[in-house]
Amino acid sequence: MVTARELMTSPAECVNERDTVQEAARMMKELQVGMLPICGTDERLAGTITDRDIVVNCVAEGMDTSSTKVSEYAQGKPVTIGANDPVEEAIRTMQKHQVRRLPVIDGHSLVGMLAQADIARFYDKNSTGELVEGISRD
Repeated sequence: MVTARELMTSPAECVNERDTVQEAARMMKELQVGMLPICGTDERLAGTITDRDIVVNCVAEGMDTSSTKVSEYAQGKPVTIGANDPVEEAIRTMQKHQVRRLPVIDGHSLVGMLAQADIARFYDKNSTGELVEGISRD
């Protein structure tokens, strides 16, 4: 059984909930990623912010990215996967929630990120196609 821990990218960089959207965007650029986990003051995962969130929900709405806090995007419980969960569970979770990236947690600690691309490198072309189709369906 292959687990999320075996395929994830680690360590995961986290933006603090007190940081601005502009700081998150700068961090995404430096790390060359499209999503960042948002960690609270207690270092627990509080949510996620994507490059799409920044463009569609912040910039397009005319919000000031230098003063808008990422905490505004940490609403609700983030979709995650346990580090020791099988990769098949990660695939089901991605498909169910229509997400391409999952924060990987061990207990309450963020230990990595599992992306669709990480799984695609593991699977054959047919399985990868099914994964992408399942995540991308309307």
